[in-house]
Amino acid sequence: MILKNYKDLLFLFISVVVAYVVHKLVFYFFKINQETFYYSIEKLYAIFFLLSLLIIFILLMIKKRNFDQLGMSFLLLTSSKLIFYYLLLKPILNISHYDIRIEKINFFVLFVLFLTIETVVTIRILSKKP
Repeated sequence: MILKNYKDLLFLFISVVVAYVVHKLVFYFFKINQETFYYSIEKLYAIFFLLSLLIIFILLMIKKRNFDQLGMSFLLLTSSKLIFYYLLLKPILNISHYDIRIEKINFFVLFVLFLTIETVVTIRILSKKP
């Protein structure tokens, strides 16, 4: 019963683990040096995962209280998260002593990945009427 209530959180966790393994394999096979990155991949995954976990948990609570506000809450939470991510990205954009293309691509790929996962989970939540 508990697993049924939190299968969306489980989906997030499994998706993140699979994405992390694939991400590390891509960096390994293409021999991308990540030691010069401002944020390590592990730190970025942790930040992105925790914020996504928080958003999904809040959406599950909103679903129980007021299902009609779920879509607007998702948009508000995602917009708030976007502001936080910009503040997180700003130090990377100010770096000028080495090429940051790969680091910026890495950040935006993670952003799109987690946004996609959150959107899929929100669609799943919205498709189940209370």
